[in-house]
Amino acid sequence: MRESMDLGERGRAGADGGPVEPWARYDPWGTAPEPPYEQPSEPGTRARRRGVIVAVALAALVTGTLGGYLGARYERDGGARTLVLPDPAAGPERPAGSVADLAARSLPGVVTLRASGAGEAGTGSGFVLDGRGHILTNNHVVAPAADGGALTVTFSGGQTLRAEVVGRDAGYDLAVVRVRGVKNLTPLALGDSEGVQVGDPVVALGSPFDLPNTVTSGIISAKERPVTAAGEGEQGGISYVDALQTDAPLNPGNSGGPLLDATGHVIGVNSAIRSAGGTGEGQAGSVGLGFAIPVNQARWVAGELLDHGRVAHPVIGVALDSREDKDGALIGSDEDAVTPGGPADRAGLAPGDLVTAADGKPVTSTEDLIVRVRAHRPGDRLRLTYVREGRAHEVTLTLEAED
Repeated sequence: MRESMDLGERGRAGADGGPVEPWARYDPWGTAPEPPYEQPSEPGTRARRRGVIVAVALAALVTGTLGGYLGARYERDGGARTLVLPDPAAGPERPAGSVADLAARSLPGVVTLRASGAGEAGTGSGFVLDGRGHILTNNHVVAPAADGGALTVTFSGGQTLRAEVVGRDAGYDLAVVRVRGVKNLTPLALGDSEGVQVGDPVVALGSPFDLPNTVTSGIISAKERPVTAAGEGEQGGISYVDALQTDAPLNPGNSGGPLLDATGHVIGVNSAIRSAGGTGEGQAGSVGLGFAIPVNQARWVAGELLDHGRVAHPVIGVALDSREDKDGALIGSDEDAVTPGGPADRAGLAPGDLVTAADGKPVTSTEDLIVRVRAHRPGDRLRLTYVREGRAHEVTLTLEAED
């Protein structure tokens, strides 16, 4: 371009006789001059121009489409850094004896019970005893259905069946029910509550507030805790339990469910809680004070209910007077307060004696003594400490079955 302009200006001079520079001919207010030359058109130039235009248009179309696709994918995947998402990692292994392992093995043998009748209704828990459909639970759970009411059992998988009461006992707050027509049951193994130690880890299974398959964990907080609980409704009765205490959260609906040890064996039947107040539903909730019937006692009671439909309570043959505030269990002052020929009479106890210990464990109330006696069976020997006229005495007697 520069060479063409130079060639066009040769042969002309300025006012001083020198060559005229190209800018000297520029008039910004005048009409733009015609170009000094025109690019010649060669054959096929217009066709090539059309081809270039088409190619440019196609390139623009492809670029626009690709840009839209990448933009949409960027928006969907959150940017270039997350366009390719990693595969999910495998979950951790659950070691044998972990809460997850115990729950997986035991929940198939835990059930939810719903009882209704006589204007009452309730929900509780239970667990499978054998392959014939026998289930252990609390008496206060099934009590509303005791006199012709309705009772159903729902397994962890959701199957619901009608159930019948085989036997129940208000004093021990235990009951056995049975379902029929179900196969492949998962009975839970019963452990030994005598070997339980304070601090042992435990897992509670059940249906608190009608929430099936609920799992909580904690420890054994205390043993041989005397607990007296009144069942719900007229059919509930009063139970006397020498209980295992646990801080595993228990709530209404956990009643009758199993308390497991670290091996997955049942060591107790969850039965009662102590609470500082109620929830919005009018029911008390857990504050870490839960109580379970020791499984050794539950095993014996369940056997009696299966064999006889009832349980013969052990007794010492006295009538207790709970009206006076005494630091112990006071035998009544009436002449017949000690049953003639009964265990206490044969051991030398008399009206007005104050029982202060049983097998070396303190007795501070009438309820305490009943709990200590109920922790045994008819035929067991029981050592009592009592006070008469200010002096302490000790006797051993043999428990008899209640008439």
